[in-house]
Amino acid sequence: MPEKRVAVASKVGLHARPAALVAKTAAAQPVAVQIAKAGGNPVAAGSVLNLMTLAAGYGDEVIISAEGEGAEEAVEAVAQLVATDLDA
Repeated sequence: MPEKRVAVASKVGLHARPAALVAKTAAAQPVAVQIAKAGGNPVAAGSVLNLMTLAAGYGDEVIISAEGEGAEEAVEAVAQLVATDLDA
């Protein structure tokens, strides 16, 4: 199962606008993408509410994973967004 660890780059963390953008990208992938705060339980990355319940703040490390055909590309697409400052 491909996974990638990245730090949350948005100053507000995975909340509000950044969470909506990440959820939209995750939901558009051909496989289910999961995200977990380091040491926490994974949740579906395609849900804004799930992302907000992670309470992942700026600089927190998260683990993004997926399984199935296209999983590596899906993980990379979501990881790139999480690692980008989406506050603007």
